[in-house]
Amino acid sequence: MTLLLLAMLLALNPQDPDTKAVLKLEDDWASALVKRDSATFERLLADGFVYTENDQTMDRAAVIRSVVAGPDTVVAAHNEEMLVHRYGATTAVVTGWLVVDGRGADGAFTHRYRFTDTWVKRGAKWQIVAAQDYVAAAPD
Repeated sequence: MTLLLLAMLLALNPQDPDTKAVLKLEDDWASALVKRDSATFERLLADGFVYTENDQTMDRAAVIRSVVAGPDTVVAAHNEEMLVHRYGATTAVVTGWLVVDGRGADGAFTHRYRFTDTWVKRGAKWQIVAAQDYVAAAPD
């Protein structure tokens, strides 16, 4: 019943161009993880960007270094259940799940990250200013 109601609301209220743009940028992030695409992260991450994962924080440079030259190899990444929460014309918070499959020192892995990303529009360009991920425990 809830899914039917949500589908009806989405059909009646199509996404505005900025919401669509932010969702595409979230998907660009996932694709860039697989490609180790530093240019995409340079474009997406604002100066002063801060990242929190569980109990660790990183700045913009550390995040880019980690995804481009880190020890894990990401073979697939995609987003699920993304919702955009708008705060005026220039701020959006996206919540969702990022699912990452890859290989690391301990072998193959699948990580599910519950995320909250904060985007700010400066001029005509959206950039992410803060991201927080919680790595969900693997199912038993």
